[in-house]
Amino acid sequence: MLIQLFERAALLLITLFFMTRVPKFKETLQKDHHSPTELTLITLIFCAFALFGTYSGIQVEGSIVNIRTIAIMSGGILFGPWVGIVTGIVSGVHRYLIDIGGVTSVPCLITSILAGIVSGYIHYRVKKNSRWIYGIVAGMLCEMLTMILILLMADPFDLGVDIVSKIALPMILGQGSIGLIVLMIASVEGEKERIAAQQAQLALNIANKTLPYFRSINGNSLRTICTIIKEDIRADAVAITDTKDVLAYVGFGEEKYKIGQEIISDLTKETVRSGKITIRNNIADHHTPQIHCLLVIPLEERGVVTGTLKIYYRKAYTITYTLQTMAIGLAQIISTLMEVSRVEQMKEEANKAELKALQTKINPHFLFNALNAIASTTRRDPEKARELIINLSGYMRYNLEVGEELIDIQLALKQVKDYIQIEKARFGNRLQVNYEIDDTHIKLPSLLIQPLVENAVVHGILKRKGPGVVTISVKDLGETVRVSVRDTGEGIAQDVINRLAKDEVSSKQIGLTNVHQRVKLTYGTGLVIRRLEPGTEVYFDITKEIA
Repeated sequence: MLIQLFERAALLLITLFFMTRVPKFKETLQKDHHSPTELTLITLIFCAFALFGTYSGIQVEGSIVNIRTIAIMSGGILFGPWVGIVTGIVSGVHRYLIDIGGVTSVPCLITSILAGIVSGYIHYRVKKNSRWIYGIVAGMLCEMLTMILILLMADPFDLGVDIVSKIALPMILGQGSIGLIVLMIASVEGEKERIAAQQAQLALNIANKTLPYFRSINGNSLRTICTIIKEDIRADAVAITDTKDVLAYVGFGEEKYKIGQEIISDLTKETVRSGKITIRNNIADHHTPQIHCLLVIPLEERGVVTGTLKIYYRKAYTITYTLQTMAIGLAQIISTLMEVSRVEQMKEEANKAELKALQTKINPHFLFNALNAIASTTRRDPEKARELIINLSGYMRYNLEVGEELIDIQLALKQVKDYIQIEKARFGNRLQVNYEIDDTHIKLPSLLIQPLVENAVVHGILKRKGPGVVTISVKDLGETVRVSVRDTGEGIAQDVINRLAKDEVSSKQIGLTNVHQRVKLTYGTGLVIRRLEPGTEVYFDITKEIA
C-alpha cells in the first residue's frame, strides 16, 4: 500500500511538474501576491488533485487509503489558507458524501478541514525554506489524528483496530510526499530571483546604453532612447510622453504619431492622472488595431508624474510578469536619469543666462542709446533725466547681482519697468506699455520676463510703423500664476514657433529659446506662443507647488 501511495503521489508530482512548464502557470507561481481570479484557479486545481486522491484510493475494510491530505496540505502551504481551507472542506465533504455512515467518513471529514487550517497557518508563520519539513510533520500528525478518531468512532471497536492496523503506517509515511511537492514548487519560485537578476541586468544595460542621450534631452535623443529600449526588449513599439504630448514614438504605427502631438490615449491620460501602471494584454479598442498589448508606466520626478513610458506588442498576452518587473525598474531608472538631466540642463541654462546678462550689461549699443536718451532729456526735462539715470542704474545693478537663485517676481518686474522706462524715453509715443499685475510674491528664476518684454519691443513693436502696445500680465489663477507678454507688433513667424516646439535653436531667437528651455526645465512645459491679429502673445504658467 505504501508503494501504491507513492505511485499516486508521483503522478501528482509529474502533473504539477508539467504544469510548471506552462509559462502562465509558472508566472503565477512566481508571484508573491495573487489576484482573486488566480487564487480561484489554483484552488480548483488542488481540489481536483484532492478528489483524484480520493477516487484513486485503495479500498481496505471500508476505508480508503489515499493521498487527499497530501493535496490539501501542499495547496495550503504553498498558496495560503484560502486554498488550503477550501480544498479541505470540498474534499472532506466529498469524502463524507460518498461513504455516509462509513467507519472512516467522519474522521476523514474532520481531519481534511483541519489539514486545510493547519496548512494555512504554516504558510503565514513558517519561513519558506522550512515549510517542507513542517508540512511533512503536520501531514503525519493529521493522519495520526485520523487513526485516533477511527478508533474512537468505530463500532465495533475491533473493526477500527483492524482498519488502523492495516492503513496507519502507509498513510502516515506517505505524507513525506508533501515535502517533495513543496520543494518542487519552491524551486520554481526560486527561479524568480534568477529571472529578477537577469531583468535587472537588462534594465541596467539599457540604462548604460541610453545614458549619453540623457545629457541633452530633446526630440532626437528621446527617439534614440526609445529605439534602444525597443530593440533590447524586442517590443513592436516604444513611446515616451510628458503629461500632455507625445515626445517620441518608435516602431509599429510610427506614422500615426508626430512629435508634440497631444496624447490621444485615454489609458495614458489615466496613468498620468492616477500615477499607476496600466496593463492591457489583449486590448481591442486601441486606435492601432494591430496592437494587442500595451504597458504604460508613469515616469516620476520627486514624486510627481512628469510623463509615461509606453511599450507596445502586436501579439496578445506578451506582457509577462517578468517583463512588467523589468519595465518598472527601467522606468524608475529613466525617471532618475531625466531628473538628473533636467538639473544639469538647468545649471547649463543658468550659466547661459548669466552670460546673456553679462552681454547685456556691456552691450555698447544699449548703453549708447540709453545715455543718448538721457542726454537729450537733460536740458528740456532735468527731473525726467534724473529718473532715467535711476532706471538705468537699477537695471544695471539687477544684471550685476543676478545669479542662479530664485527671485521674487516683483523684483523681476522692477527690472522690467526700469528697462521699459529707458526704451520709452528713446521711442516716445511709439511704445505704450500696460501692466496687469496681481499681488503675488511667487518666486521664479531670474531673467525670464525681461527677455520676453525685450523681444516684444525689439522684434514686435519696432518692426512696424506707428505706435504699438506691450501688455505685461501676471495673473493669479489659483493653483498657477500665468506670466504673459502681449504686443501689437509685427507678429512672430510660424516657423519660429515650430522650431521652438522642436527645441531647435534659432540664431535670431537666442533669448526666446533660452527662456523657453529654462521654463520647460523648471516647470515641465515651455513657453506657449500665440499669433494675434495683430501681434504676438507669449506666456508660461508657474505651478505654485513646484515654485
